[in-house]
Amino acid sequence: MIIYGKQVVLYVLDRHSDLIEEVMFSKDIEPKLFKRFVSLNKKIIKLDNKKAQSLAKGGNHQGFFLKLREFETETLKNIKDSSFVVVLDGLTDVGNIGAICRTAYSLDVDAIIASNIKQLNFEGIARTSSGALFDIPFCHSQNSLDVANELKQYGFKLYGASMDGVDLKEFKNSSEKTALVLGSEGKGLSNKMLKKLDQKISIKMSNSFDSLNVSVAGGILIYNLKK
Repeated sequence: MIIYGKQVVLYVLDRHSDLIEEVMFSKDIEPKLFKRFVSLNKKIIKLDNKKAQSLAKGGNHQGFFLKLREFETETLKNIKDSSFVVVLDGLTDVGNIGAICRTAYSLDVDAIIASNIKQLNFEGIARTSSGALFDIPFCHSQNSLDVANELKQYGFKLYGASMDGVDLKEFKNSSEKTALVLGSEGKGLSNKMLKKLDQKISIKMSNSFDSLNVSVAGGILIYNLKK
């Protein structure tokens, strides 16, 4: 996989250099930083502007690129002993998924599970998560019903974000194993997942907005449910 952008590239250099296969630059960088990349003993390639723009698909690469080994997802079985996981039910936007990864890692969530989606753009998620994708176990299953059933088998309570749920301020999470389920940006939670929830939870608005961005809502719910 190819990632680009100075922030995420330096994050991987600092914390996950074992993932790096090749280093690529499209501009000169300061000698001290360049020596750190040289010390990896990996191939270093100088890109022309046309190639750099092509690799970044027009994105803001800032001249920094890394080729990493392919991202490996976890299995649900390997996270069965977790106490708090976040389930993404049909989310597709890499910006939202990346933001949720950052929040989840920052708030000590044990794992993220993406369901009800065939393919994930892990290159994009790595970038929008600022590298947090590499710090938290990430599972992927196309079938949300299978995910719900397996989590229940492992003893998790499933709490879903929904506008018609109980007010978060009035909800007390007494479960030792929590799975917070966040629905897609446009459709919300799938019918299959809704039928498996133990409780729907909502964030009541003080003013006339009817909903929050899913990554913002996810952050509020994670913080409060982990108290």
